[in-house]
Amino acid sequence: MEKFTTLTGVAAPLPVVNVDTDMIIPKDYLKTIERTGLGKGLFADIRYREDGSENPDFVLNKPAYRKAQVIVAGDNFGCGSSREHAPWALLDFGIRCVISTSFADIFYNNCFKNGILPIRVSPEELAMLMDDAERGANATLTVDLEAQTIQGPDGGTIRFDIDPFRKHCLLNGLDDIGLTMEKRSAIDAYEAKLAESRPWA
Repeated sequence: MEKFTTLTGVAAPLPVVNVDTDMIIPKDYLKTIERTGLGKGLFADIRYREDGSENPDFVLNKPAYRKAQVIVAGDNFGCGSSREHAPWALLDFGIRCVISTSFADIFYNNCFKNGILPIRVSPEELAMLMDDAERGANATLTVDLEAQTIQGPDGGTIRFDIDPFRKHCLLNGLDDIGLTMEKRSAIDAYEAKLAESRPWA
């Protein structure tokens, strides 16, 4: 998993409440277990028209936001089904951070397991960040995970809270497999001891 330390990137405003995982990645794209290639399906139902052409009104289709790395979203982002394809699609598109006042628990947990930083802020802070994000190409935010800060284009800074263990995992690029591999020497020693004491096993 790619480490998350400091991210400076364009933030796209998505002032929609209750964005569910079906909106993030429609069910038509759930036939794969591959984590790559899902970026094209991100927000497909509102990103594309019925004929497959791009909807020019959707934020990620606008020139200023095509390479956005941050989404500033309305309340309760990631609700609905537990599909892990949702963070996979965000990551494949290039989104590394989502900022909202609240997230569905399963989506929130899945973000950390896939290298995406979900940040909870107050409604007042979200309003300020949404205003920043609506500046188009100038909507650049800097997210510093170590310092736990979000810096806006005018230099204003917002602090955010995060569980220390989750912070450690993101800073070091550790998913569940990575955490297990940190204990590889202890696992190998146990296996060697087991093989010696039970050679028939």
